Amino acid sequence: MGVGKSKAGSCPLSFSRGESHGVDTRPGPPGSSSRRCAEAALGEGAERGGATREPVQEREVPVGLAEAPAAGEEEEEEEEEEEFLKFVILHAEEDTDEALRVQSLLQDEFGISPGMVFAEMPCGRQHLQNLDAAVNGSAWTILLLTENFLRDTWCRFQFYTSLMNSVNRLHKYNSVIPMRPLNNPLPRERTPLALQTINALEEEGRGFATQVERIFQESVFRTQQAIWRETRSAAQRQLVA
Repeated sequence: MGVGKSKAGSCPLSFSRGESHGVDTRPGPPGSSSRRCAEAALGEGAERGGATREPVQEREVPVGLAEAPAAGEEEEEEEEEEEFLKFVILHAEEDTDEALRVQSLLQDEFGISPGMVFAEMPCGRQHLQNLDAAVNGSAWTILLLTENFLRDTWCRFQFYTSLMNSVNRLHKYNSVIPMRPLNNPLPRERTPLALQTINALEEEGRGFATQVERIFQESVFRTQQAIWRETRSAAQRQLVA
């Protein structure tokens, strides 16, 4: 989910740096002035080793052209910056710290990496663009079920959209993972019916480690990563065509 960076910069115009010589303007016979200039030039050349220098014409470079990136360079940088994630955590704004803790837990203790929390999505883009990039740019979407999650209309929209995406796209089936964290978890009786049909990750449950290993399988990640790359390549080919 990278952002292309333009390398085009301003470049000052170049001017020739020829040396100016004094010209004798005193009247004389026709052609005498030209002869005196030629003799002066020859004299300077003899003093500098006998070689005469011809003026070098410098080319003017249009502003910004000298530092313009090569063709395809920006696209390569953008592709390098974008990475298919193993998981993204959707959460309420008040639960950013808790989401970061869960991210560290999955990455450090279970080796499920890379991951991201929604608060870390790039600034400057619309929320819907970030949501699409988060859900379709990762193998699993974790819904952090806390007391704060359902208070926000935007969070409700997030989980409904994620569920619809998993239904409409075959390779995203079972990719939405509700999770009740240790801190301020949402009670089961208050969980929306649409999420009650999905087995949630219970961090305080005894089988939490087993659940994590069963859900986040490397083979599933590789399959989704391949589909993601193929989809991006097809979209780029359409743009070129």
